[in-house]
Amino acid sequence: MSDDKLKVSGVTYNTQEKDYFKKRELKRSAGIWGLWGLAVAAVISGDFSGWNFGVASGGFGGLLIAFGILVVMYYGMMFAIGEMAAAMPHSGGAYSFGRKAMGPLGGFVTGLAETIEYVATTAVIVYFSAGYADAVTSELLHFSMPTWIWWIVLYAAFILLNSAGSHISFKFSIWVSFISIAILLVFAIVVFASGKFSFDSLWNIAPDEGQTTFLPHGIMGILYAIPFGVWLFLGIEELPLAAEEAHDPSTHIPKAGFWARGTLIVTGILVMFANTGIIGAEATGAAGEPLLDGFRAVVGDGWAAVLSIFALIGLLASLQGIMFAYGRNMYSLSRAGYYPKVLSLTGKSKTPWVAMVVGAVIGYIALVVIDQAGGAGSTAGAIVLNIAVWGAMLAYLMQMISYVILRKKFPNLDRPFKSPWGVTGAVIAGIIAFLAFVGFLLNPTFLPAIYAIIIVYVVMLAIFAVWGRHRLVLSPEENYAVTGKHE
Repeated sequence: MSDDKLKVSGVTYNTQEKDYFKKRELKRSAGIWGLWGLAVAAVISGDFSGWNFGVASGGFGGLLIAFGILVVMYYGMMFAIGEMAAAMPHSGGAYSFGRKAMGPLGGFVTGLAETIEYVATTAVIVYFSAGYADAVTSELLHFSMPTWIWWIVLYAAFILLNSAGSHISFKFSIWVSFISIAILLVFAIVVFASGKFSFDSLWNIAPDEGQTTFLPHGIMGILYAIPFGVWLFLGIEELPLAAEEAHDPSTHIPKAGFWARGTLIVTGILVMFANTGIIGAEATGAAGEPLLDGFRAVVGDGWAAVLSIFALIGLLASLQGIMFAYGRNMYSLSRAGYYPKVLSLTGKSKTPWVAMVVGAVIGYIALVVIDQAGGAGSTAGAIVLNIAVWGAMLAYLMQMISYVILRKKFPNLDRPFKSPWGVTGAVIAGIIAFLAFVGFLLNPTFLPAIYAIIIVYVVMLAIFAVWGRHRLVLSPEENYAVTGKHE
């Protein structure tokens, strides 16, 4: 390594060996359909489970209003992210936006929030997938395994899938997205054709004193429902992380985000109404597997194992998509020196397999620790889910702040795509993300998740201040932030 150093903005960049970036190459293999599939696959498991806890928190009316608010947030946010991704088509995504707008510390804080979001989200999906997978094998094959073994199997299988090559990952995303959407459409058709759907069932939660059946827990129920409504969209914002693997990122990422967003709005509305209308709001809010309960209400318990396979497909779709996200997020931060540089090695497959393995180990340990601790009065899956959503809200807020700063600070920046909602849309999205962020602070149920994230941030920021900021590398994201030029 050369001794040449560059000191900028309180950090030090070190010149690397000539083959440093050759060992960290990615391969372009995604068109617009691959990007659409990646975005939809990352999110689609939220339609199968998780969103329904918002019915318990705010009633169906509260969740419906929260859903409408979130649609506005995701439109404003994804338009802004599409603009930034087109201007900065690097695999760093949110981290690269924060780095250009707010300097190394702002970039690190934003990137770390996404790491927490995606690693935790993957762990959540592994947790619920293990339950479904064991139910299927127990019923159909009379074979069962301890949960912790299922976690290992699922992590290992999808690390292998994602490490085989990005072209395989994108093709898998497309097909599994289509299959998952087909399952949801069949569910809606079966429910509405059964004659058992009832609008009255949407409002069967007994209201608190002084409240209504539409908002049984009052206005605050809307705020409490937002984190669960997010589960119908969380992950779509990962698209910029595929910038260095897309054939035409400046054009295709904004377009794929637009079509994926529309797809998820339609599936989200269908599931909320069909699922709640067939089994009732009270049962929906407490269901661990709401879609399966809805199917059972129509076709009976005899099909339970087969229906579990349907739900498992949706969960595995998101497992692949979110693992892709944390792999690229950790890869880009590692390539720039914020994380240990070994995490950005890609090998012959041109995929960041080391980052995916390390992210899986972190997620697995988190599940084991929380599960062994008794889930702090809840389940390990629920607590890690809260960690994921809280990390997402912080990442969203930081990205919208970055967008506003970039628009004001760099008005002449080359922007192949511009958000039709502009600064106004980003500000609205940022305010909504902030309100959801505050909602976590006000809800005592989420305190274990908040404490966990605070500890992670304190430790990581201390390491960055003492050690990391002196060992950065002029990666594409950093080079653009410093020089304004793409390599």
